[in-house]
Amino acid sequence: MHTRTLGQGLDVSAVGIGAMGMSMSYGPNPGDRDDMIGVLRYAVEHGVTFIDTAEVYGPYDNEVLVGEAIAPIRDEVVVATKFGWNIVDGRMQGTDSRPEHIRRVADASLQRLGVETIDLFYQHRVDPDVPIEEVAGAVAELVREGKVRHFGLSEAGAQTIRRAHAVYPVTAVQSEYSLWTRDPEAEVLPTLAELGIGFVPFSPLGKGFLTGTVAPDATFGADEIRGRVPRFQPDNLRANQAIVDGVRAIAAARGATPGQVALAWLLSRHPFIVPIPGTRRRERVDENARSTEVALSADDIAALDALGANVAGNRYDDAGMAMVGL
Repeated sequence: MHTRTLGQGLDVSAVGIGAMGMSMSYGPNPGDRDDMIGVLRYAVEHGVTFIDTAEVYGPYDNEVLVGEAIAPIRDEVVVATKFGWNIVDGRMQGTDSRPEHIRRVADASLQRLGVETIDLFYQHRVDPDVPIEEVAGAVAELVREGKVRHFGLSEAGAQTIRRAHAVYPVTAVQSEYSLWTRDPEAEVLPTLAELGIGFVPFSPLGKGFLTGTVAPDATFGADEIRGRVPRFQPDNLRANQAIVDGVRAIAAARGATPGQVALAWLLSRHPFIVPIPGTRRRERVDENARSTEVALSADDIAALDALGANVAGNRYDDAGMAMVGL
């Protein structure tokens, strides 16, 4: 596995792993907890040193799962988790990034993860009621106390990133980015390049769509995040098949899988990009890791760029879209 450097000299594997789906969002949760721990340890054994979790995944269960997985290999991994939601009775009730809340979340996450320091602590969504300068200052305090090593933002707009970075250096920004979600390209990615901040795309495989394994007539239940995403609704899903058909064609020519091509395209964009595909399976860990070996030509990249020009449906519902790019 190759390595890449995010902001502030934080070195991680070129492809990380998102652990969210091991606890929520993609249908019934896996019945065998030990198997999920095994997948995470397998990933680390095979060079994946960057694991992403959050207090809200579960909620809380995912941090405990990740903590158990990394206990014997703590020194080999960089663990990212997140703050910023008001969680009431197991449900998100809006944002909360008040400094005192950030501190409480940090202490609870440290305990659940079983670590002395959180490697990368993201604000999960920008809180419109708390100035980002206060958020950055609160995380800076945690860094000084040794509870956090690095500060990150998720789904933040360019001006918010600049304001936060002026108070305390931002190491990474995490946002959805893939062949069919290109929002960060206009303002966020140029800002990160200018400021020396890393970028961590989540859902880099389009919530599974870009792997070519989602049938045109697929339907999703109430326990599935894709059931609430407009671009996975029947008419949009059928319209979007042209995108994955184009990815398949390039994958066949390169002797790769569609998922590997989608990840290789992301890796080609900037050297500070580190995608975090999620999986519950060891074979997918191997497949995703091998995306670093896929060499795309200039013509391949141009063809892939063009595929995302006409995507049917938003990536979130209206409420979700209102919380990004702030």
